[in-house]
Amino acid sequence: MTKPKILVSRRWPQAVEDVMKQKYDVTFNISDEPLSTTAFKEALSVYDAILPTVTDKISSDVFEVKNPRTKIFGNYGVGYSHIDIPAAKAAGITVSNTPDVLSDCTADITLTLMLMAARRAGEGEREVRSGNWSGWRPNHLIGTRITGKTLGIIGYGRIGREVAKRAHFGFGMKIIVQNRSKINNDVLIRTNAQQVDNLDELLEKSDFISLHCPGGTENKHLISSKQFKKMKNTAILINTARGEVVDDEALISALRENQIAAVGLDVFNDEPYFGEMSKYKNIIMTPHIGSFTEETRKKMELKAVKNGCDYEIKALHGDTWFLVGKFADCEFGRYVFETDDPELKDYYKPKYNFKY
Repeated sequence: MTKPKILVSRRWPQAVEDVMKQKYDVTFNISDEPLSTTAFKEALSVYDAILPTVTDKISSDVFEVKNPRTKIFGNYGVGYSHIDIPAAKAAGITVSNTPDVLSDCTADITLTLMLMAARRAGEGEREVRSGNWSGWRPNHLIGTRITGKTLGIIGYGRIGREVAKRAHFGFGMKIIVQNRSKINNDVLIRTNAQQVDNLDELLEKSDFISLHCPGGTENKHLISSKQFKKMKNTAILINTARGEVVDDEALISALRENQIAAVGLDVFNDEPYFGEMSKYKNIIMTPHIGSFTEETRKKMELKAVKNGCDYEIKALHGDTWFLVGKFADCEFGRYVFETDDPELKDYYKPKYNFKY
């Protein structure tokens, strides 16, 4: 069997790359810099699968290729708002992601940011490191505790639920959630959580607000000037979701006018970020490290490889992604599509030339 040709857009740990070399005809981006639109466009005619990351901006221009060889983008990460999904769909290219494997680590970094922002740990660390600590005194760096406070979670998927579990059982926090769909009561009861009717209600009641909703056009600037005005002036906002969910200018204004107490950010509209927010002492900023543990990275990489080559395929109907089946044969061009749904068979057979 001919090995599939795979393009990996950034360097991965050596152990994972070695496994890929054994199984696939793989090309790694040796420069480890984000690839250009032109490079991706050219790759569509050369490779069977492409494994991009969140740093790759894959616009509609990338997919303007006649009869692309590429059949799937096996995205390295949960979020995929950096990929133009409608354009991928129109080109007949599937996009997959890597959920589940990074839920724990992202929840951990969320609680890290909450604690650091609440206890002003970033300010304290910088003070000690710079040699400006003048010693203990009663009114120095007074923060707030998180134990027993109300945590509002926006987006109650895998990561949101892991955050709720840590906050409720670890710190006795009251959990309220806002989600675009109704959450089953048996899920809410696990952390004694309450689903509120709308975003405004959550913002008004919460001491801490943590974002775990998808990015993209749907939620762009979900948190903007209007929403900051609804928050308590003691509220602390945490974003480990996607940068575009928060309006940067509105956030800066809210901090300048003391509309909220502090912010913890692991994601930004523009990455790497070197903007005005860096000037504010009450912002904790980490460089998009939500999944940065050795254990999680290995799982992400292996899942991205599986998605891109062994094919658990997510299909797009309208704006909804769902698992429809899998490729039983990894030899590109000779797909065997396994599904019991005759409607799906009829839909995908002419689109992908499946055999079954």
